[in-house]
Amino acid sequence: MIERWSVAGAEARVGEGVQGLVVTIDGPAGSGKSTVARRVAERLGCGVLDTGALYRTVTLLALERGIALSDAPALARLLDDFPWRQEGERFFLGEREITDDIRTADVTAHVSEVSAHPEVRARLVPVQRAQAAHRALVAEGRDMGTVVFPDARHQFYLDADLEVRARRRADEMAKKGAAADVEKLRADLRERDRKDSSRAASPLQVPEDATVIDTTDLSIEEVVDRILADIESGRQ
Repeated sequence: MIERWSVAGAEARVGEGVQGLVVTIDGPAGSGKSTVARRVAERLGCGVLDTGALYRTVTLLALERGIALSDAPALARLLDDFPWRQEGERFFLGEREITDDIRTADVTAHVSEVSAHPEVRARLVPVQRAQAAHRALVAEGRDMGTVVFPDARHQFYLDADLEVRARRRADEMAKKGAAADVEKLRADLRERDRKDSSRAASPLQVPEDATVIDTTDLSIEEVVDRILADIESGRQ
């Protein structure tokens, strides 16, 4: 499935969407939400929205073009020409694939600063909402249930012990052949949590109506099964 997103004129209903289903999955880095979101979407047969990839793309462009990460207006202007698209789990800007580029340590270290700017978030929220206009959707991020889809019927918040999250990140890096320092990853995640939860615009927090799932001792499939069971019970 190819998903093409446009900033200009992106508008959609907030909540259940035309196809009747929006599932939001929020949580800190390393809680498993990206993998869980993809699996839930596969099981439901619907689309998935990786909002982190959007903010990472803006961060990548800013770093490559030498734009100060404190210059919110300049960062927002990057979205004037933003030929971003997703093909499954791969991401592109025009014809350039950026799947690996947006996951580098440099982008990861700076994405919280970029995503904290209200101007950037304001430009991307309508784009995210537009994805639910004509299809069922699983949306994962840090403000899906609190800001982007606050009226979604099915809201979840995943969390996990910091040590476990760090080791998960290390395992991900190892699978890609990259060396991983668990102690540094732990410190990076702790700082990321602090920035995401304390920012003025759309801070990371548990949505009021969300089901909270601690994934520390659960497998991906156990989390997916729990979410699907909750969705099914909520339909009855």
